Amino acid sequence: MATDSLEGIVKTLSELKVTDLAKLKTLLEEAWDVTAAAPAVAMAAPAGGAPVEAAVESTDFEVSLTEVPADKKIGVIKVVREVTGLGLKEAKEIAESAPKVLKESAPKAEAEEILKKIEAAGAKGSMKGL
Repeated sequence: MATDSLEGIVKTLSELKVTDLAKLKTLLEEAWDVTAAAPAVAMAAPAGGAPVEAAVESTDFEVSLTEVPADKKIGVIKVVREVTGLGLKEAKEIAESAPKVLKESAPKAEAEEILKKIEAAGAKGSMKGL
C-alpha cells in the first residue's frame, strides 16, 4: 500500500467522532476475530501508601440544558439558537422541554463555553464526558 493511501486513511480516521471510532473498533474486532484491549501493566504502589488514581479525562463532552426558569426563557432561546443553529420554533421547543441535549459531542473548551452561555442566560446546564 502506498504512503499516500496510508496518509489518506489517517486523515479520514482523524475526522471521525469518538463514538464512530468506538464502533469502528468493534467492527474490526468482529471482522478480524481479535480483541483490541490494552495490555495490563503492573504498577507498584507509590511510597507512603497513597492510592494510584488513573483518571482518564474525556476529550468530547455532551452538553445538556437541564432547567430553564420561566422568566429567563427568551434569553435561553437565543443561546439555544446560537449554539445549535436551529430556528426560533425549534429552539423554543427545546427550552420549554428541558432537560434536552444541546450538543452531542463537543471538545472540552467548546462545551465549557456553551455551559457558560447557558448559565449567563439564567438557565442551568450540564456537561458529561463521553
